[in-house]
Amino acid sequence: MAASEAIICQNAQIRSCARSLYAELSILTLARLVLTASILIAALAVAYANGANANFKGVASLYGSGTTTYRTAVHWAAITTAAGCLAAVGLAATMLKAFSGKGLVPDNLIAQPAFLLAVAGGAGLTGVLATRFGFPVSTTHMLTGGLLGAGWMAGEVNVGKLWEAFLQPLLMSPLIAVAAGSVLYLGLKAVRLAPDHRTRTLDAVHFLSAGAVCFARGLNDTPKMAALLLGIGWFQNSAGMILVAGAMALGGLISARHVADTLAHKITDMNPGQGFAANLATALLVTTASVHGLPVSTTHVSVGALLGIGITTHQAKWRTVVPVLAAWVITLPVSALVAAVVFKIISP
Repeated sequence: MAASEAIICQNAQIRSCARSLYAELSILTLARLVLTASILIAALAVAYANGANANFKGVASLYGSGTTTYRTAVHWAAITTAAGCLAAVGLAATMLKAFSGKGLVPDNLIAQPAFLLAVAGGAGLTGVLATRFGFPVSTTHMLTGGLLGAGWMAGEVNVGKLWEAFLQPLLMSPLIAVAAGSVLYLGLKAVRLAPDHRTRTLDAVHFLSAGAVCFARGLNDTPKMAALLLGIGWFQNSAGMILVAGAMALGGLISARHVADTLAHKITDMNPGQGFAANLATALLVTTASVHGLPVSTTHVSVGALLGIGITTHQAKWRTVVPVLAAWVITLPVSALVAAVVFKIISP
């Protein structure tokens, strides 16, 4: 009888332990799911803010030069950016790897959901604030700042990789774009391919060049944000990029107005020929960077090309340009600070 009671008591203890273990596993699973869902939401928020802040960059000259209306411009931007996003599925594996953080931070850190959420949180909040105030800023800078802030808070950042693969092309691209915009405009004007008035042919090539810029931007930016989804294991490569493409399109269609006004009217006055030259310079530079896996900023290239033409024509609006440049300077540290705080709060 005593042996039977002992067995019953032992079985009860086993069941109690099993229930406790199951409860603990359920809590851990739930916590993991919540954290994973938070990363997904934050990454899509970054993509939405990117669309709102950056989709219009390629078509700003169409709107600013009076070639088309805001509505037509924003829809053309959405269509051609989405095409670039889809092309990125097969053409941008190099950048997808680079912006997952490999080489900049240790591999074991990349796999941590807390790290990914911190990076997305830093980039997303910075992008939302910049878009709200009408500043065209760099998603590349925001993501790099997020990687930097979360990585430093975790205790290890490869500074050599930061300069060589991230900061150097980001610093050089706007300077190259200023020169390219100026030289290309003067060259096109010399051969009468950049007239100061609209023609049927110019309108056609202007639309094509604007679409090329948006396509190149989608190709260049999509892998940077899709890389945030690699670590959670739900959305690998193509699925992640398609989700990002959808969020970018929505952001551009719904929330682009503030940045559109800045780009179209507050950087420089432009005629159709000048707008065409700026778009052509931007498309060539961004596409070249995408092919070689260089994380250049489409924002810096686009604004740089417009500014180069504005300097050449003496129509640059420095009262707007200077605050935009200041926003570029603080983008990376603000994103890094937010990411560091988020990582400190949520990391185990």
